[in-house]
Amino acid sequence: MEKISESVKKFLDSQKLGYVATVSEDGSPNLSPKGTIISWDSTTLAFADIRSPNTMKNLEKNPNIEINVVDPLLRKGFRFKGLGRIIKNGPIYESILSHYRTSGIKSPIGAIVLVEISEVLEVTSPLYDLGFSEEQIKEKWKKKFLDL
Repeated sequence: MEKISESVKKFLDSQKLGYVATVSEDGSPNLSPKGTIISWDSTTLAFADIRSPNTMKNLEKNPNIEINVVDPLLRKGFRFKGLGRIIKNGPIYESILSHYRTSGIKSPIGAIVLVEISEVLEVTSPLYDLGFSEEQIKEKWKKKFLDL
């Protein structure tokens, strides 16, 4: 099991959108956006089942999961690989649910997925390989988004 560092936890706290990949029963990929991804402890991520029928169905059959969270301006982030476990009650469920409610999430939550992380990989844009700084990349994308 790989540890989730404090800097990665802070990164996850600052980002509001990630993508969860699961495997469908027929072996095809299923990718779903999630706005509730949090680092629960040093080896576990969590996210809420708000509108996730396919993700939940897939995890019931195959617990393999990958989560990607990337800062859209800095073009940096992380890939998390692991095994997902669905919980619908109990002290951990209540504690995580309370965390979401305190954070302002009002949507109905059907379940919570705990993901035991086996691998954390950094994701960076190829622009960094060309010598661009974080500030240059951030400014480029801010300008692009503002011009939309």
